[in-house]
Amino acid sequence: MGYKISGMGIYLPPRIEYSKETGLKINKDEKWIIKKTGVYERRVSDIDVDKMGAIAAEKALLNNETPDLIINASGVPKQSIPDTSVFFQKALKLEGVPCFSIHATCLSFLVALRNAISLIDTDAYNRILIISADRGTLGRNFNEPESASLLGDGAASILIEKTNSQESILKYWKMHTWSSAANLTEVRGGGTRLHPQDIKTKPSDNLFTMDGPAIYKIARIKSYKMLLQTLKKNNLKKRDIDWIVPHQASGKAITAYHSIGGFKESKVVNVISKTGNCVAASLPMAFVTAVQDNRIRKGDLIYFTGTGAGLSMACCLFKY
Repeated sequence: MGYKISGMGIYLPPRIEYSKETGLKINKDEKWIIKKTGVYERRVSDIDVDKMGAIAAEKALLNNETPDLIINASGVPKQSIPDTSVFFQKALKLEGVPCFSIHATCLSFLVALRNAISLIDTDAYNRILIISADRGTLGRNFNEPESASLLGDGAASILIEKTNSQESILKYWKMHTWSSAANLTEVRGGGTRLHPQDIKTKPSDNLFTMDGPAIYKIARIKSYKMLLQTLKKNNLKKRDIDWIVPHQASGKAITAYHSIGGFKESKVVNVISKTGNCVAASLPMAFVTAVQDNRIRKGDLIYFTGTGAGLSMACCLFKY
């Protein structure tokens, strides 16, 4: 038995916020934003994450398949309780289908993909719907110009199911976490540390904060080492990988795979200029975009990779 990705979908909110508009909110000009982040425009959603994710998921379920499990792989929940996957299920009218979340911040999709494949391999489920939907613009801290100009809204979904042949193959998986860097990317409020009813909690504690330069300095070195280790352990050369699909962290982080990593620019999927960083949804959005415009084709070997708050880093080799 094997598995395959049998459906996929993406939702891009229709409202576009160009960097010239964003600049007015952070007191920076358009050129500064583009130079710092690589983002020319981002989408701003007028509907919440459950509706966004459901639209993407309906496209993944175009052939009217009913999943036997729904996994929410988003970065930010709709609310603390119940789990956001419940709201996806409700919006999709799939009453009775089990659902839960896998939360690994910006790596949520990759971790969900790994877990979904394990669940299929053990015959726990046959058809799993993974949904990532994030409204990064709601958490922007306009007192932090660089991070505020990065974030965007969007959603993506895939349907992965059991097959009678090894159509797709997860060839390799690796993840590391360095909690010494946990303070570099945070939303401090919303939990027990700075509870909404705690008088010490400030409104800004509920906004996204990030030390981008510090993260890039760490991630640049560690991601390159992870890439080299992946190639070595799998007896591969760079030319054997058809596509690099990274988390769309920033323009600089993505272009590092060809400026430092040595891959052709045309082989690195880069959508950040049009979408911004859509948190956990950004990686599957990049993947779905590249499949739908016929860059990624069946049988291609993909190197999925990214970083997440924690600081965590993960990668996998996936034959599509």
